[in-house]
Amino acid sequence: MLHFINGCLSALGYFINTVFWVIPIIILSLLKVIPIKPWQKFISFPLDGCATTWISINNINQNIFSRTRFNTKGLEGLTTKEWYLVISNHQSWVDILVLQRVFNRKIPFLKFFLKKELIWVPFIGIAWWALDFPFMRRYSKAFLTKNPHLKGKDLETTKKACEKFQHKPVSVMNFIEGTRFTEQKRQQSGEIYSKLLPPKAGGIAFVLSAMGERLTRLVDVTIHYPEGTPSYWDFVSGKVSNIDVSIKTVLIDDLFTKGIFSASFFDDPEQKKIFQEWLNQMWQNKNAELESMEHSNK
Repeated sequence: MLHFINGCLSALGYFINTVFWVIPIIILSLLKVIPIKPWQKFISFPLDGCATTWISINNINQNIFSRTRFNTKGLEGLTTKEWYLVISNHQSWVDILVLQRVFNRKIPFLKFFLKKELIWVPFIGIAWWALDFPFMRRYSKAFLTKNPHLKGKDLETTKKACEKFQHKPVSVMNFIEGTRFTEQKRQQSGEIYSKLLPPKAGGIAFVLSAMGERLTRLVDVTIHYPEGTPSYWDFVSGKVSNIDVSIKTVLIDDLFTKGIFSASFFDDPEQKKIFQEWLNQMWQNKNAELESMEHSNK
């Protein structure tokens, strides 16, 4: 019964906090529509401030009702004044709450690459646009075969969307498994890893190609739930006692200077192979870390 009451009060708190902050965000979003670049740049700061405060109050909610203990290591050296590409394993929608909790006011506000069509979602679409969430368009191989003149246009569009990040630090988030982990999906993927799905290089390569000269570090996050993968309700109702979060960083410059990644990724099969192998090794290390975390919690 206590978990049920906690969950109801916590969910209500999330709802009230979200409604409260959606109002100023929508108002500021409408003001940002005014096509004057210095004005739009100015408005982006209070918008990010609203989003950051929204997360801060959600974190207070978590402290009161969830009382989950976060065992976090690796935050040292991170700052809100640099540009980051953040990647993580993905098991539950709770992952997003965990990432927001851990990184709030430690690094710039997390932004997700979104499909271009999502900009038309009522109210939320304009809020995402105003918060500088980059919208991207990916063309399939079949489409490009029929329309070869559009080859490279998706990357060009993404780079243009990222121009707003040239003068303002940002953290771009990418779940490179492409979907949430389940045992069934793991078996279908060929059981390469025991705790993960195979990493997909395309999404992270897209970000590096569009923003590589501006990004400072790759932030590699490993999230482990000792009591099993929780649902949103498990989390808000206080059923999740502990969450382990391990953070490692890689200098983006090293990826380029050591030949791990280059702008020729999309055209050069050998470069694709080099980068994918590097990513596979990173994922192998992450899998070993998850196994170690599971063993230490038994």
